[in-house]
Amino acid sequence: DFRRRRHSRSIRIHSRRINHPSYAAAAPIMPRSPLAAFAFLAVVASASGFVLRPPSFVSSAVRPASASATTSPISSLFAKKSSDDAEDDASSRVDAAKRAALDGALRQIEKNYGRGSIMRLGDAPDALKVDVISTGALTLDIALGGGLPKGRVVEIYGPESSGKTTLALHVIASSQRDGGTCAFVDAEHALDPVYAGLLGVDVPGLLVSQPDSGEMALDVVDRLVRSNAVDVVVVDSVAALVPRAELEAEMADAQIGLQARLMSKAMRKITGSLAASGCTVVFLNQLRSKVGVIYGSPEVTSGGNALKFYASVRLDIRRREILPENVGIKCKVKIVKNKVAPPFGVVMFDILFGSGIDSMGCMLDAALELDIVERRGSWYSFRGENFAQGRLKACDFMKENPNMAREVEVQVRNNLSPEDVVTLEEEAGETSMGENSYADPTPAEYGILE
Repeated sequence: DFRRRRHSRSIRIHSRRINHPSYAAAAPIMPRSPLAAFAFLAVVASASGFVLRPPSFVSSAVRPASASATTSPISSLFAKKSSDDAEDDASSRVDAAKRAALDGALRQIEKNYGRGSIMRLGDAPDALKVDVISTGALTLDIALGGGLPKGRVVEIYGPESSGKTTLALHVIASSQRDGGTCAFVDAEHALDPVYAGLLGVDVPGLLVSQPDSGEMALDVVDRLVRSNAVDVVVVDSVAALVPRAELEAEMADAQIGLQARLMSKAMRKITGSLAASGCTVVFLNQLRSKVGVIYGSPEVTSGGNALKFYASVRLDIRRREILPENVGIKCKVKIVKNKVAPPFGVVMFDILFGSGIDSMGCMLDAALELDIVERRGSWYSFRGENFAQGRLKACDFMKENPNMAREVEVQVRNNLSPEDVVTLEEEAGETSMGENSYADPTPAEYGILE
C-alpha cells in the first residue's frame, strides 16, 4: 500500500509539471532524459565558449556493466577536448613567456651596445641589398652579378703581368666616376700615375700611401675604412706587406708564419667595420709554389689562409695570349669564390696597352652571346647586314660609330636586366647627345659597304 500510494503521488506531480505553461513552452527544445539534457547543455556551452565537464551521474549512467567494456564516446569526447584546451593554454603560456624573455634580452642588448645593435632582418630591407662597383669589363660584371660588392673584401690574384693592377685601377676609375673617394696603398712602390690616368683614374683626387711596413699599411687601411668616407681601398700587394719584426731582423733570421698572423689579425679588425662603412677593400696577391707537390696544383697565395676565408669574391686572372701586332693581351678571369652570385664563371677579355680593358670588345662579346650581333664566319653583322670582318675591325668600327655602339649597349642592358629597361632617348639624354632624337637607324646608315 505504501509503495502504491508513493507511485500514484509521483504520477500526479509529473502530470502537474507537464501541464504547467512554462514546461509546455520549453517542451519543444527541452530534452526528456538526464543524459540528453546534459548533451544539450554541452552543445550550448561549447557554442558560448565554455567547457562543461560531465557530472558523475552521466558517467555512471553510460558506464557499461562489464569491466572490460570501452568508455562512452561522449565522455571520451569531453576528455579529449579538455586535454586539447589544456595543452593549448600551456603552449600559449610558454610562447608568451618566451616572447617576454626575448623582448627583455633585446632591450638589454640595445641598452648595453646601442640602438640597432640587433634587429630583425625583415625590419631592415636595405640590409638585403648589396650595391656593386663596375669592374670596367661588361662580361666580368655579368659573371659577378653586377660587379664587385660594396662593403666586402675582394682578392685578385694571379701570375706576373696578368692584369691584376690594371683591373684594380679600372675599379677605382668606376668608383670615381660615381663620385666616390678611393685610396691606393702601394706596398710594392710601383704605381705608375701616368698609366693610371690613361685608364680613367682621377690621379689628383686619388689617395696614395706607400707604407714602410705591413703593420703601417694595414693600419692605414683600417683607419680609412673606419672614417666612413672612402669607397674603395686597393692594397698592392699582400706579398709586399713585410712585418716590422722581419724588417728589423737579420737576413738569415727566420720568422715562420709572421705574415700570416699579421693578415689574420688585420682581417679580424677590418671586416667588422666594412659593412657599416660600405667600403670595398681589394687585395692584390701573388702566387707562390709549394715544394714537393706531385699531384694537384702547387700554386698557393701568400699571406696565409685568412684572406681566403674573409674574402667575399676571389678572382683568378691569367694571361692567355698576346694580341696580333702586340696591341695587348687576352686575359682569362675565373671567379673562384663569390658569396653574392653564382661562382666559378670564366670570362675572357682584352687588355690593350695604353688604354686598359677593351670595353668595346667586352660589349661585342656580350652582344654575341645574346644574339644581338651575329657572327657569320669572320664577318660580324647587325640587323642582318655585315659591318666588319674580324673582331678587331668590328671593335674599331663600333668605336668610330658611337650611335651604333650605344644602341647595342642599350639592347645588352635591357636583355640583362629587363626590369630596368633603358630607352635610346634616355641613354641619349644621359650622354648629352643633344636634342636630336635617335630613331632606329639601319647598318647601312652607319656607312656600311657591302
